[in-house]
Amino acid sequence: MADNLVIVESPAKAKTISQYLGKDYYVTASMGHVRDLPKSKMGIDTEHDFEPSYMVPVDKKKVISGLKSKIKAGTKIWVATDEDREGEAIGWHLLQALKVDSKKHDVKRIVFHEITKSAILDSIKNPRELNMNLVDAQQARRVLDRLVGYELSPLLWKKIRYGLSAGRVQSVAVRLIVDREREIRAFKSDEYWKITGTFTGDAKTKFEAMLSHINDKKAEVGDKKSSDKILKDLDGASYKIESVTEKLINRNPAPPFITSTLQQEASRKLGFSVKKTMVVAQQLYEGVETDKEHSGLITYMRTDSFNLSAQAIKQAAEVITKTYGKEYIADKPRVYKKAKGAQEAHEAIRPTDLERTPEMVKKFLSRDQFRLYELIWQRMIACQMATAKLKALDVLIEAAKGGSKLPYTFKATGQTVAFPGFMKVYIEDEDDAPETESLTGGKHEKILPPLKENEKLKCDKIDPTQHFTQPPARYTEASLVKKLEAEGIGRPSTYAPTITTIQVRGYIEKEGKALKPTDTGEVVTDFLVEHFKDIIDYKFTAEMEEDLDLIANGDKKWVPIIKSFYTPFHKVILDKEKSVNKADVVNAESDEICEKCGSKMVIKLGRYGKFLSCSNYPTCKNAKPIAKEGGDAAVEAPKIDEELKRKLKDKKCDKCGAPMEVKVGRYGNFLGCTNYPDCKNIQPIITFTGVKCPKCKDGQLVERHARRTGKVFYGCNKFPKCKFATWDKPTNEKCGKCGGLMVEKKDGLACVECTKKPAAGTAKAGAAKSTAVKAKATKKKS
Repeated sequence: MADNLVIVESPAKAKTISQYLGKDYYVTASMGHVRDLPKSKMGIDTEHDFEPSYMVPVDKKKVISGLKSKIKAGTKIWVATDEDREGEAIGWHLLQALKVDSKKHDVKRIVFHEITKSAILDSIKNPRELNMNLVDAQQARRVLDRLVGYELSPLLWKKIRYGLSAGRVQSVAVRLIVDREREIRAFKSDEYWKITGTFTGDAKTKFEAMLSHINDKKAEVGDKKSSDKILKDLDGASYKIESVTEKLINRNPAPPFITSTLQQEASRKLGFSVKKTMVVAQQLYEGVETDKEHSGLITYMRTDSFNLSAQAIKQAAEVITKTYGKEYIADKPRVYKKAKGAQEAHEAIRPTDLERTPEMVKKFLSRDQFRLYELIWQRMIACQMATAKLKALDVLIEAAKGGSKLPYTFKATGQTVAFPGFMKVYIEDEDDAPETESLTGGKHEKILPPLKENEKLKCDKIDPTQHFTQPPARYTEASLVKKLEAEGIGRPSTYAPTITTIQVRGYIEKEGKALKPTDTGEVVTDFLVEHFKDIIDYKFTAEMEEDLDLIANGDKKWVPIIKSFYTPFHKVILDKEKSVNKADVVNAESDEICEKCGSKMVIKLGRYGKFLSCSNYPTCKNAKPIAKEGGDAAVEAPKIDEELKRKLKDKKCDKCGAPMEVKVGRYGNFLGCTNYPDCKNIQPIITFTGVKCPKCKDGQLVERHARRTGKVFYGCNKFPKCKFATWDKPTNEKCGKCGGLMVEKKDGLACVECTKKPAAGTAKAGAAKSTAVKAKATKKKS
């Protein structure tokens, strides 16, 4: 039994650390949190200082018993969880769940920003005690979020729809997306025209210039009539260079990555979701197998600090000199300003060893790991490189006609790179950047020919083009993270789960990279804005984050902060339960008239969005999708199999005796009682395939739908007695080799038994392949 027990969160992290410590250290993983609030109830005693009732989940009891078995009298326990609030709380919960007696056991807390041998050994030499301020800050966030979720969510069930939920940070994120969508809808597009001239000077090289000024004022051409007048005035005009202005522009690199900027750049450059970025970054942090050892490749990826160690800055200079030359090193080490509330003890995200170039470690990494590591390596190297020097050229062109100067001035701009500096390695992308000239010789860069003042120009053509002003762009995951950070909403550890959660809950959806609110997201947001203004207020949410920071710093106590929030919040909950009418929330008037009975239609919120329903329901059951502008239906109207309706028209409800009718749900047709809502009886419609079950021989395979995804599969109708199921559509054909069930595949028929993943190269594998090929050929022939 080792004298020292080192506990981390994950097996990968344990594997890396165990290499650096001797045989006297046993390194193991807690597999994340080992205690949490119960799922079945709130678990917060609101009457007694909001005391949480923590429990060890069933799946973690084995972990705890395993850890206890490693602790004997005299065992030194090293808590080596991540150095942030979450990691500190995991460490505290571990000790509580293990019931560690401080009198019997020596407990040490060790922290490190990177998983390297030097960092681990240094942490062992410099242990500290658990920081209860950090634990309290995490506990305050957990309690706060639980209070909001467990009191507000049931209200949403009653007043909007069952199954909805609300979150303190998530609901604010949804509001940002809803507000932006409404800005887009309210946007009134204005027409404008660009007038571009193509000119040739003494160098005989064509270049373009834009009409920039009319009568020494910024050119504003609002319609075709104005454009046509300008073209008429310029007909037959002569042109010359009025002025040439050259200036040198210095451009400095972006700072090293912190969590938010890594998520943004990985989204822009690599197309990663914020969740994927954090998953891959975690893998690089915890370590990968290389030729020499299992090693952590980057520093801790949840950080809001731009701080860099002196050692990292020194190594960056050495790598830059060796790779690019001494002239590419910054005049002096770049030190970046601390972000508000950032923990200076933390470092920015950087490679643990800059000598490990992306190409050197590529063979050890997956494609995603390599791309993210390359991005981090480039950003770190670039931030310590020399300033880029650009030459910008502005050329003004005057027009004249009949010896008189016209009131029209054209402007050509161009730029060249005098010295690339950091741009040789890396340039930060921008969200929704206009397609202007790049600074590195990209496809949009304009390089002007040599031009001088008073040089006469030949005009090859004047092109007018019509344009319209564009509404603000929808948020992407990258720009949403940027906005949340700018507003002070959430912290590095919350951005990814927040954005993932609001998509999973169906409040927003993606169109390409853009985030768009669903009807449900808009209705819930409107409800919260009207009735719970503080919960969804940007400033209020940011101030709450600042309070949590003050708790972490030891400047405030957590219980008074929670109490000051909960007392008025709970009062509003009680009030809204009585005063809010569900119909006022989920229904809205419309101008549509029911074509079946002549009554007014109302807009209702269904499970999958808004639709039009007859106000004369249930006498008239007419319902239809809401039309888009231009007349197209927003969603396709549900289709019901008429033959199915005819077959089941005499079906009676087994609970109240009323007729049953065929309805369309998320996963297909089902029978619902016509006496709804007084009777809510529903029955599945079972579609028989006519194929006997190959397992029990007594049952028949029927079409079913997966509960979570709705995906069609085929299972025995004797379930749960017989649990046979297959994703592939069964046929009545038998396998020529084994007599087994044949199912439809994309490339033909295949036998379920013969295709049960035998090891490659075995006789069984060969037989399976042969059977599938023969079946495919048979099907084609027939």
